[in-house]
Order: sequence, then C-alpha cells, then structure tokens
Amino acid sequence: MRVLVLGSGGREHALAWAIARSPLVDEVICAPGNGGIAGDFRVLPLDLSDHVAVLELVKREGVQLVVIGPEDPLVAGLADSLGEAGVAVFGPSAEAAQLEGSKRFAKEFMERHGIPTAAHRAFCDAASAESYVRELAGPCVVKADGLAAGKGVAVCAKTAEALSAIREMMQERRFGDSGDSVVIEERLVGDEVSYYAICDGERFVCLAAAQDHKRALDGDLGENTGGMGAYSPTPVVDAELEREIVEQVVRPTVDGMRSEGRPFRGVLYVGLMISDGKPYVIEFNVRFGDPETQVLMFRMESDLMPLLLGAAEGRLPEGEVGLDFGPPAVCVAMASEGYPRSYEKGREITGLAEVAELPDVKVFHAGTRREGNRIETAGGRVLGVTARAVTIADATSRAYDAVERIHFDGAQFRSDIAKRALAETAS
Repeated sequence: MRVLVLGSGGREHALAWAIARSPLVDEVICAPGNGGIAGDFRVLPLDLSDHVAVLELVKREGVQLVVIGPEDPLVAGLADSLGEAGVAVFGPSAEAAQLEGSKRFAKEFMERHGIPTAAHRAFCDAASAESYVRELAGPCVVKADGLAAGKGVAVCAKTAEALSAIREMMQERRFGDSGDSVVIEERLVGDEVSYYAICDGERFVCLAAAQDHKRALDGDLGENTGGMGAYSPTPVVDAELEREIVEQVVRPTVDGMRSEGRPFRGVLYVGLMISDGKPYVIEFNVRFGDPETQVLMFRMESDLMPLLLGAAEGRLPEGEVGLDFGPPAVCVAMASEGYPRSYEKGREITGLAEVAELPDVKVFHAGTRREGNRIETAGGRVLGVTARAVTIADATSRAYDAVERIHFDGAQFRSDIAKRALAETAS
C-alpha cells in the first residue's frame, strides 16, 4: 500500500515512522512534512486547507490510505471531503471532530451521556465570564472554546489570573475566533493522563496510557504549551483504573457519538485527571497527541496499519485485541527560545547526526526545515528527542544524554520529564 500522512509535526513524523514498519506498506508519503521528515520519507508541498489539492495529490500518487495528523483539517471537514470521493481516510468527520473543535460541545456531550468531568459554565461575553469568576473567588480553569494548538487553557490559582485569561482570550483575541466564547470549570487536582483508543464508529481498540507535561517550565510551572515531554507507560494507570477509563469514558463516548448520528472514526485521545483515584475528562482530542505519539509509537511492537485501516473502513475486530508494547519510552521536547509565545526561526541545529547513531534513540522532528545542508528551527517545538530502555529511569537518562548532544541557539527544554514516574518506581 501507499499511505499519505498529512501534517508537519513530531506527531506526523512518529506516525509515518510506525506506519513504514508495516509489511503492508510499500511507501509512506508525507505532506507538507518538515526538515526531519524529509530525511526519512518523500515529502510533497501541500496546503491542507485546500481540499481539492489534497484529493488531486491522493489520485496522482495512487494513495490507498490517508492519515490526517492535525486537528484543524479534521474540524474543517477534510475527512468528509476525502470520504465523499471514495478515499479511505483515518480521521473523524467534521461533526465528530466537534469533540475537540468545541469545548462547550464536548462538555454538553459529557453531561448528556454521564461521562465524569469537572463542573463548568460557558460564556459568550467577557463581562459575564468575569462576573462568574469573581463569584467563584478561587481556583478555576479558563478555556477558549475553539482550537488553540493546545495553548488555549489557563489553570488559575487566583481570581486575578482568571480575569487576565478571560481578557486575553475574549478581548485581546490571542486565539482569534476560538476565544469568541470560553468555558470556565472547576479546577481538579490529581494526576493528568492521556489515554488512546482507535475507533471505527462502533468498536474500539485501546492502545496505552501516557503522561504529558503541558507546562513550559520545570515543576509544572509557566504557561501551557502543546506539550514539553511525555513518557509511557505511567504507573498512575493500573489495570483496575484502565477498566474504569474504558467503561466510564471510552465506551460511553463511542456509543454516545453513534447514537447522536455522528459516529467517531479515528483515534480518540482522552485527556484525563485522576483525582482521588477516579478518572475525570479534562478534554477530548480527535487526533493523536504530541508528544505522546512519539513515545507510544516508539514502544508499539504490533503492526499499526491493520488498526488504521480497520478504523477507516469500519471493520475493527470484535472483542479484545492484544497489542504488544515494548519497554518504557520517554520524549523530551526541545523548543525555541520564547515558546509558547513569540520566537525566532532559522537557527541552525547541530548534533543530529551524532544522536542518530545512538541505540534506541530517535529524534522526531516538529518545527524544522532544510536549508541546503543545514537543518534549522522553524517552529515553537522543534524536536522530540525520544528514547526507550528496560526501565523508565534508563529511558530518561538516555533521552537527556541525547538532548545534551543537540544544540541550537536559545534551545529550551524541561529537565524533569518523567520525574513523577521515577519517584513512584523508586518508592
């Protein structure tokens, strides 16, 4: 088969790498890709918002499966356009993608189907939102209703922080139209977990859990980002808790979407807070996470392709599917100076060739580009330096050893990825 992976980030690099390992696949093409993806696969220029151009590329290249990486084209209906043209596509319809496209829709959906989540209220004007947080007079979370590349969430300890977040989203328009309305919810306390299931609209196959590190700085301080690192597996999720996640969250979500006439086909990525041992949904995502995909794909030993095809064609296997995952993996994101705010591009990256020789290490590229023989920074999160080993401790050590060998001016990264897991495994 010839498979087209759409997107240009670390998630797409990891997906392409995993897909290419399948004996079912002859070639993986990526569009538009990035500097690092171009070193591993054939990349083609493409505007993902131009559905006609995407379809023309699919036909011209004889593509038999399209895997849509980012959320924006899913919410914009690219899967619908391809499906209507008879193309097999992995990714949900625009209606199903509202689980991520609108936090208000997701909250109301969870209420309708009894899925555990934080108490909340939604607001379409800043004055009402401000009045509400003053009434709360305590910790809360302010979320832009629409897509914001993982950055439209403000976890606020004080009223003043919440007021500032509302002003930034609704009045200063940091996230554009996505801030036309906001959701304000109670602040849950616990461990955040990312859980993944591949769905065909009726059935689902669970992958594994991971833990992301959203905040920019060590100790979970600083602003929310798209993710500064991840590890899998996580000691937070044992077999009993995983059963609760499946029965209380994944199954009612898949069943509920089908019952509402918007069956979910693709990957359901559930952001959870484990509070007092119970799972609560923080948010739904309708695509693979970044950087969790890097650790999941680096661990996964089963063939990913039958799952992607089964979801695209509505024929996932019935019952339990035993997937094989290898030893723990850790990913450390290296980001541009200034991220998640403004940053400069075009800074040369060195050390990649040396790291490529290290065993059980893979650098998945996110914001990079090729300029002649140089690899340069071209985004906020630049690289996902990923390693695996027999233990979380060894995988973490291996990842940071690789990070220290890579250089670009202003590089920033967290030094405490997987620290919580290391503490739990040591106790």
